[in-house]
Amino acid sequence: MSIVIPFSQALRERTWTSHGDSEGANFMSDLMTGKGTRDDYIALVAQHYFIYEALEAAADRMKDDPVAAPFISPQLTRLPAIEADLRFLIGDDWRESILPLPTTELYVQRINAVAATWAGGFIAHHYTRYLGDLSGGQVIRKLMQRQFGFETNGVGFYFFGEIASPKEFKETYRDELDAVGWDDAERDRVIDEVLIAYRFNTDLFVDLSAAKAAAA
Repeated sequence: MSIVIPFSQALRERTWTSHGDSEGANFMSDLMTGKGTRDDYIALVAQHYFIYEALEAAADRMKDDPVAAPFISPQLTRLPAIEADLRFLIGDDWRESILPLPTTELYVQRINAVAATWAGGFIAHHYTRYLGDLSGGQVIRKLMQRQFGFETNGVGFYFFGEIASPKEFKETYRDELDAVGWDDAERDRVIDEVLIAYRFNTDLFVDLSAAKAAAA
């Protein structure tokens, strides 16, 4: 008798290498090891603004979709926290001070193209960002607090005040993934979209490194 692997497990196993590639990009590894600057961190937060603006607009459009709806929770909403972080880090004129990098523009276009019309595509991008924020994002927060003297201002993006236990939340999220009645072809399609999302994240770190070098 063949063993059926839960979809959440297959998703993790088949995207793990790409996840590691994303985390290991030079820009991010420098930031995580104390070689990066406060301006580097601000540049990253600025790109998050455009990504989450698109993702949370897609969530609003998908909130009544029967497949997507179980994954959408106000507890995850990040945009107000990002805006507050940018106001603290840059000032009241932060909106006039930031622009999306080329990869961010492509990333946003991809979210707009698939995540507002295809539930599986929305969930792929939603999973990639939010479960990452609840996992490795917490390590990033602690390191940024230590390196730059932040308390909560500046790293509010990483605080999920309405989620008492990130571990339990992630387990419930994965249970929801396993409960979706996708066939094998649709599961493969969703996994492929997660891989696309990871690639965008890796390419974004390359863009951030290039922008830093150009400004030097």
